[in-house]
Amino acid sequence: MADIDALVAELTRTEKLALVRGAEDPEGTATGYLPGVPRLDIPPLRLVDGPLGIRAEGERSTAFPATLAAAATFDPDLAREQGAAMAREARAHDQDALLAPGVNVLRVPHCGRNFEYLSEDPVLASDCSRALVAGIESEDVIATVKHFVANNQETGRTTVSADVHERTLRELYLPPFRAAVEAGVGSVMTAYNRVNGTHMSDHEPLLSDVLKDEWGFAGYVVSDWYGLESTVGAANAGLDVEMPGVPSGPDDPDEEFEWPDGIPDGTRAGLFGEPLAAAIDDGSVPADRLDDMVARVLGQMARIGLLDGRDRPGELDSERHRDLARDVAARGTVLLENDGVLPLSDDADVALVGPHVHDAKLGGGGSSETTPFHSVSPVDGLTDRAGGPVTSARGIPEIENVSLFDLLPFVDSGHETDDSDGPDEEPSLDAAVAAAEDADVAIVCVRDATTEARDRDSLALPGRQDKLVEAVAAANDRTVVVLRTGGPVETPWRDDVAAVVEQWYPGQADGAALADVLYGDRDPSGRLPVTFAPEESYPTSDERRFPGVDDVAHYDEGVFVGYRHFDASDDEPTYPFGHGHSYTTFEYGAATAVSDATVEVTVENVGDRAGRDVVQAYVRPPAVEGIDRPVREFAGAQPVALDPGESRTVTLALDELALSRYQDGWTVDSGRYTVEVGRSVADMRTTVTIER
Repeated sequence: MADIDALVAELTRTEKLALVRGAEDPEGTATGYLPGVPRLDIPPLRLVDGPLGIRAEGERSTAFPATLAAAATFDPDLAREQGAAMAREARAHDQDALLAPGVNVLRVPHCGRNFEYLSEDPVLASDCSRALVAGIESEDVIATVKHFVANNQETGRTTVSADVHERTLRELYLPPFRAAVEAGVGSVMTAYNRVNGTHMSDHEPLLSDVLKDEWGFAGYVVSDWYGLESTVGAANAGLDVEMPGVPSGPDDPDEEFEWPDGIPDGTRAGLFGEPLAAAIDDGSVPADRLDDMVARVLGQMARIGLLDGRDRPGELDSERHRDLARDVAARGTVLLENDGVLPLSDDADVALVGPHVHDAKLGGGGSSETTPFHSVSPVDGLTDRAGGPVTSARGIPEIENVSLFDLLPFVDSGHETDDSDGPDEEPSLDAAVAAAEDADVAIVCVRDATTEARDRDSLALPGRQDKLVEAVAAANDRTVVVLRTGGPVETPWRDDVAAVVEQWYPGQADGAALADVLYGDRDPSGRLPVTFAPEESYPTSDERRFPGVDDVAHYDEGVFVGYRHFDASDDEPTYPFGHGHSYTTFEYGAATAVSDATVEVTVENVGDRAGRDVVQAYVRPPAVEGIDRPVREFAGAQPVALDPGESRTVTLALDELALSRYQDGWTVDSGRYTVEVGRSVADMRTTVTIER
């Protein structure tokens, strides 16, 4: 590996500045670009969007399911495979750093970017974060974990301050980032928002004291795009790279343009250019800070082989990537309700209804948008699999796609959306009802519409989709509703339908994965990584907490987010954290403690079908006077695939985070901890105690 200190010593200051401020990519494919230093054989560094697949401008890539779908598998090994596959595709597009994964905890169910994130629980989010990062980095691509930290809403995201106590930060919002650092992440992206009044790009206590000094992060910290607030403050706080470094805006510089809420001012760029040079000259920023910034960038370039000419071939749209996208989509599908209508019989007469049954639901809007080489709609997927007839009807008008790029008329995303490829005739509710009446089973596919830079106004399904479900359910008592959403939604018709399936945003394999699950070729093994509940019952339903008052979002709920809140309140969730049915039945034996951090339980498939369960562990801490802790905390999970009659002993390692609390440092209280083992936070099958 190159001698980074010696290389830095050879650079002129102009060359150093070019390595910490983004520039225009001459090839026009990268999201962010550092030009390198040809004189010293330092090549360019290309950064590319990629939480759901590679968003290289004008190029196609495998469209993987939403990150939330990967989290719903509760399988870090599968997440690691996806991370590695996305890295190989990045290399195929000649990109070096992947702007992924997003690991912010789901605090606000309305957040327009929840589909890119992992969970409402810090242990599950950390497990997935660690796995995705390890997968990306294993293929000689720099992973960029984002958005550091407390970026939990899109409303006012460039100005809002997260007013959050240190205990809450430490126990809930920081762990997924620490997990990424432990996995060897090469880059951390700062959030737009402020934390306790200070913009994250200027936040020295979090960037330098926690991230770099306490955790030992050796990579570089990059700003979110146009997310740099100052030159001196950011450089001294620990920010290393400004992106994109070049201004953006209307083609006519004299045109008046009001930047929408949630969109940073693209004309503010170049703060790490001449302003940084001036700050070094006047002593506001030490010269060795610039050397450190450059060394951190070069260190990551060297680690992935850019400085030694290492051969880094890529892989694009390969059969194994297609299979993986389908596997993640199917494995992440959650069966929320089922009265026996599923799985479908091969010869069932099926009516497939919904405004987008002819479209694959690729993802949400914004920087995660991808354009696949091919995709499979629900109509195509079910038609290819079915043994009986499949009749389709849209029923109601399409749901309008929303995207960050729609808010910026002068920006072309360069990517296709998942607009309808279906028939041109006007949708007819009567036709949908008639199709449902004539069918053995009616399947209604519904979706929400979420995007970066905008939060949802409501958890209700947009358009007339609820009316469509109600009409179809009235016509056929064997109605299955398939949700394709970026997070929790209201399900007011759930008592009137036979089954409810949550598919999230399934990506390019949409229809094929859906058919796999509906026909029982795969057991629905996804579990909820986020609680579904009535809109008004979430802790952030208070305006003070979300979207905030006077540009401050008060995290008054502390660590009581998601299932922790519902455990501690009288509010009942619709579908609890960890919930998900199978097509078979599992029985649990008695749990035993192997150590004070490990438990075992025997699980048996007592049904007549093969299936996959997700064995989950939760910890109830001992009471400590004056300390308000959650009733229980998720401590880990293990998927297990079993044939009929097969049993297996499952070992569950309890994450130390679930046993700990933060108060001027980490503490594990002495006493007896009850470990609950079961199928969700509301379905415990056995308990065992451990002593600490």
